Amino acid sequence: MTNPQHIIADTRVTLDRLGGALVGLSDDDLAAPSPLPGWTRGHVLAHIDGVGNGLARQVEYVAIGDTIEMYDGGQEGRDAAIAAAAGRSAASHQSALHDVGARLASAWATTSDWDAPVRYRFGTVAGVLHAWWRELGIHAVDADIGIDQGSWGPDLCGHLTRFLAERLPGPATVRFSDTGWSFEHGDPGSAGEPPEVAGRSTDVAAWLAGRVPEVRPTATAGGGPVDLPPLGPWPPPSARF
Repeated sequence: MTNPQHIIADTRVTLDRLGGALVGLSDDDLAAPSPLPGWTRGHVLAHIDGVGNGLARQVEYVAIGDTIEMYDGGQEGRDAAIAAAAGRSAASHQSALHDVGARLASAWATTSDWDAPVRYRFGTVAGVLHAWWRELGIHAVDADIGIDQGSWGPDLCGHLTRFLAERLPGPATVRFSDTGWSFEHGDPGSAGEPPEVAGRSTDVAAWLAGRVPEVRPTATAGGGPVDLPPLGPWPPPSARF
């Protein structure tokens, strides 16, 4: 896994930037639509808060030798909590982000075994940390309050690409044109030459995440351009990262 302390530091920076971006925003600003269908900016911020608290308690329960579901009440409980918190004032959202950041910092500080099992995705504490990294990074942009995809560093883009490559319908090579990093997804087998998807790291990660990239990636196969492959659903719980 990527060095845990690097991920923790990166998420702290993103959370601080998100809190700072809330300064001066009005209730009307947060009630405006976000890029996510049916959600306001406030819904996105409430989701970040809910994800952070849900992940924090995964780690807290490991410390007492137990596991717990991500959300009280499952998916319905998650949705109800987001709806209830979406209408908070900017100051209240800012306070909630500060509190969840402090809770997570305490959880990471007590972690001695990154391979300890958790209920989330039937994975490990390391998977919880990676989940917070990608959820916070993606949704900080979705909040549409001044943070863009350029905030995603190469390491986060690489993680997002490895995780989200499960959405590709078959074997493919993914290459970042700005860093030269490449990733082989799937077993090529004998079904012909798999496509190569290429673009800037942020653009490839955004496309795989179902977001609109600044510049759409391209695909080639057999020496010529082809359509980008269609993307499947978000990786299932069996995808442990």
